[in-house]
Amino acid sequence: MIIGIDGNEANVKNRVGVNMYAFKLIWNLWKLQGEWESRHRLIVYLKNEPLPDLPKETQNFKYKIVSGGGLWIVTKLIPNLFFSRPMPDIFFSPSHYVPFLSPTPTICSIMDLGYLEYTGQFTKKDFWQLKLWTAISIFVSKSIIAISNSTKNEIVRHYPFSNNKIYITHLASDISERDMNISPADVRRIKNRYSIVDDYVLYIGTLKPSKNIEGLIEAFSKINIPSSKIQLVIAGKKGWLYETIIEKVKSLKLEDKVIFTDYISEEDKSILRKGAKVFVQPSFWEGFGIDTLSAMAVGVPVVASNAGSLPEVVGNAGILVDPYNTDSIAGGIKEVLLASTSKYNSMVKAGEAQANKFSWEKCARETLKILEASQR
Repeated sequence: MIIGIDGNEANVKNRVGVNMYAFKLIWNLWKLQGEWESRHRLIVYLKNEPLPDLPKETQNFKYKIVSGGGLWIVTKLIPNLFFSRPMPDIFFSPSHYVPFLSPTPTICSIMDLGYLEYTGQFTKKDFWQLKLWTAISIFVSKSIIAISNSTKNEIVRHYPFSNNKIYITHLASDISERDMNISPADVRRIKNRYSIVDDYVLYIGTLKPSKNIEGLIEAFSKINIPSSKIQLVIAGKKGWLYETIIEKVKSLKLEDKVIFTDYISEEDKSILRKGAKVFVQPSFWEGFGIDTLSAMAVGVPVVASNAGSLPEVVGNAGILVDPYNTDSIAGGIKEVLLASTSKYNSMVKAGEAQANKFSWEKCARETLKILEASQR
C-alpha cells in the first residue's frame, strides 16, 4: 500500500502544537520501517524542500515536492493526487485539513474543536477557516483520528454522524535523551539569559486568549510567600489577541516579577522546563497538552486546568484547578510551592510515572493500524 501524508505542518522551523505532532509522528513512522517496509511505501507531500531535521529518504520513505502557495491543497495537492503517479492508496493529513476531493480514501487528525465554543477568541478569518474546513474534513474522511477522548467527545457532540469512524491516538511528551541529562549549569545559563533570578513558575505555549494566561497572571499576583521569592516565566510566541496579556502585567504592576521570553528554541525550552519549580497549564481547553506531559516527564510538578483533555493527560499525578477561578489556580500553585520535600518528591515520581504511559512510538504504530484498516 502506498500511503500519502501531508507533511507541511512538520516542515516548519518554529514548531508548536500541531506542527510538533506532525513532526514526531512522521519521525516515528520512519523509525518503524522495519515493521512496515515489506507492505507499504510512504510518500510525504511538501510545498517546499524538507528541512534538515526531517527524516532522510529511504527505499520506502520518500518526499514529493509539489511547489506552490496560497490555497495549496486546492490548487496543487488535489490535481496532483488525481493525475500524478504513483497515486497513493490512502491519504493522511495530520491536521484538520484534508483534500475535499480525492481519488483515494482520506484520513484527518483533529486536535480539538475549542474554536466552536470560544468564537470570540479567534480572528474571523481563522475561525471560519477552521470551522468550514474542519467540518468538510470530518464529513469526507473515511476515518478520523482524535488525539484524546476529550476531543472525540467534542467531535461526536457537534457531528454525531462521525461517531463510528473516530479513533483515538494519544500523543506523548516532546522530551529527548538530552532533556533527561540537563545539568544545573545549563539551568543557570538559561536563567541568566532570560534575567531569571529566583525560583520560577513556568508556562510554555502560544500567547492567545484560549490559554488563559491573563488568569494565570492574576492568580500569580495573589501568591504571597514571605519566606521566598518567585517569578513567573511565560515562554512562547505571540499569537492572536495577545496585547491584553501584556497589559494585564502592567495593570497589576508585575513587570519585575513576570518575564516574557517570546518564542524560544527547543533547547532553551527544555532547559527552562527542567529548571522550573512548577509548570502551570491554565487553559480553557486543550486538545492534549504535550508541554504538560513533558514537564511531568522531566520531574516538574504540574498544575493544570480541569478542562478539555488535561485531566486525561495528568491523571492523578498533578493538581487540577478551575481555569475560571483565579483563586483556584493560585491555590494549586501555592500547594506545590509550599509542599514539604517528601510531598514534592512524591509529586515528581507520580508525574514521571504518568508520563511514561504515553509514547510517540505507540502513537505512530496505532496510526499506521488505522491507515491500514481504512484502506480496506
